[in-house]
Amino acid sequence: MPASNYAFAEHIFNPDAYAQYLDISQIESEKFTFEFDEKTYDIYYGYRGSLDSMGANHQYPILSSMNINQERKSIEIIMENVPEKTDFWVRTPEDVLYAEGEKFKVIVDGVDTGYDLMKYPNDYVVGLVILEDTKKIEIIGTRVIPEFEGLTILILGVSILGIIYVAQKNPLVKGLTRIN
Repeated sequence: MPASNYAFAEHIFNPDAYAQYLDISQIESEKFTFEFDEKTYDIYYGYRGSLDSMGANHQYPILSSMNINQERKSIEIIMENVPEKTDFWVRTPEDVLYAEGEKFKVIVDGVDTGYDLMKYPNDYVVGLVILEDTKKIEIIGTRVIPEFEGLTILILGVSILGIIYVAQKNPLVKGLTRIN
């Protein structure tokens, strides 16, 4: 007979054995899948945030598209129809969108908007309230995939070294430039 009324089952579920935490929101939500460099990334999204409205005849918003904007380091979401004010959330892996110090910027129809943030081991969930007839949502971070910063610096460095080499070795160019 156990000495305690509590049962511990740490040996049954080893969280290190799973690549991702199981989450009921992922089972009930929709997702967009992006592919970069032959690797796929799932971005889950949903409305309301709880299961209390399941089975009810609520009209949910319709998300038209989701895109990565590399220049703005953001995810752009285009809504087709938002019938009423509702909660909206997006769950994105850190590999897709990351913000230094977890300080994202959320813009809804051109207006800087407040948001809630929940952190998972490798994901962020950004939650916000969208109003009726919302058209565009943008979640801005400090890094977005694909990132080529290291590759860009390498290419720039090799290009500059190539130009210097050609300038020193080419007699036509060597006569035009004089470096003391």
